[in-house]
Amino acid sequence: MPPMNAELTQGPEHEALGMDRKWWTLIAVCTGMFMLLLDITVVNVALPDIQKSLHSSFADLEWVVNAYALSLAALLLTFGSIADLVGRRRMFVIGLVLFTLASLLCGLSTTSLMLNLARALQGVGGAIMFATSLALIAAAFHGRDRGTAFGVYGAVIGAAVAVGPLVGGALTSAVGWEWIFFVNVPIGIAAVIITRTQVVESKDPDARGVDWIGLITFSGGLFLFVFALIEGNDQGWGSTEIVGCLTGAVVLLVLFVVAELRQERPMLDLGLLRIPSFLGASIVAFCLSSSMFAMFLYLTLYIQDLLGFGPLETGLRFLPITLVSFFAAPISGRLTVRVPVRGILGVGMLLVGAGLLLMNGLSADTSWTHLLPGFVAAGIGIGLTNPALASTAVGVVPHNRAGMASGINNTCRQVGIATGIAGLGAIFQHELAARASEGHAAAFTGAMNEILLVAAIVALIGAVAGALLVRAQDTIAPGPPPAAAGPDA
Repeated sequence: MPPMNAELTQGPEHEALGMDRKWWTLIAVCTGMFMLLLDITVVNVALPDIQKSLHSSFADLEWVVNAYALSLAALLLTFGSIADLVGRRRMFVIGLVLFTLASLLCGLSTTSLMLNLARALQGVGGAIMFATSLALIAAAFHGRDRGTAFGVYGAVIGAAVAVGPLVGGALTSAVGWEWIFFVNVPIGIAAVIITRTQVVESKDPDARGVDWIGLITFSGGLFLFVFALIEGNDQGWGSTEIVGCLTGAVVLLVLFVVAELRQERPMLDLGLLRIPSFLGASIVAFCLSSSMFAMFLYLTLYIQDLLGFGPLETGLRFLPITLVSFFAAPISGRLTVRVPVRGILGVGMLLVGAGLLLMNGLSADTSWTHLLPGFVAAGIGIGLTNPALASTAVGVVPHNRAGMASGINNTCRQVGIATGIAGLGAIFQHELAARASEGHAAAFTGAMNEILLVAAIVALIGAVAGALLVRAQDTIAPGPPPAAAGPDA
């Protein structure tokens, strides 16, 4: 991710563009980000239909989500560096094309393997768009308009997360799961045309090379770790394959840390983690994603597979958590100037943990309304946490490191989703097997209770990290031009 206040080199036609061109930039960027973030949440309610259509295994379903999240996490920072070198508009167009093509391939998939490979390609396109979106807005807007643009950008992100389950449910119920992907094709084509014709190119004149060693070791280590978690129950935790994957993951991630510490301009500046508030924000980002957001997959399977609701009905039942989160976010934004941020993060994650605990206690006879109090509590917690988290991540680092800080925070979110889904899935499968004699419904709800408890503990760890590590004295006073906060997804 590039620094938001880096000097930008733009085409000679820039001065003649007038005031309207920048708003087209905002439209193009927001369109791309809406598709990108919608595809993180929209797919969950379609998973049972995908499972039936493609005869997918449980591990296949985990990869439908994780192939996308892993690509985003592994490539986000690298594509920010590449965009600085070759041009952010050019890379954004490439990202749009890849994402649109991959969406078409997802909808045309006839096997689980084809779908998961297409999802990984979607993640590659999404990583490019994620890495360049804020820099394109920063290049096009200045002064008060920049604040307005980032406000619109944040609102679009919140809307994408809020309507994702409902849109996914409606499309799956009306025309089939394939259309949660096909709908991206015309939208993506329109966004490509707008970007090519209306968006000004920008680069960072101080950009250097790409950290290929960091990319290979980080992405390789992360993939091996998640693969081991997903396949461990089937292959056996003591099997040569799983032990080899876990060992390889440790070796690659250690090499990644060593390589990053020795480089002048690393892909991921580990020195930022020496700032207590930044470390706290990174832990909170990881814990939020690996607890509540990872649980969306399993809650969807519970509501559809066990309770028997269809995709649209499931999407409607997720509305309490998404809408409460959407409306709580602006309140959190206003509170950050009146209340210590550590308090907002601590209370927000405490509510997420409490919400997960309230969802616990499922039995074969409980109805979906048992989840409602937990949905409301967790939704408030998510809404409180996200804006405070985004502002903290970039507000406690030097201004020229704001882009890197935002990228690290977003990477922590995606790593949290991938590892959370894999880790909770390993526990879930183990519990299902151990409780097989209890009957399907009792075994399913018993396994759900176990992972709800684990997710709640992870969220509470995030609450402690936010409350103890984030400090007011770490905050750096803003200076012109303002740095951009990362997305709240």
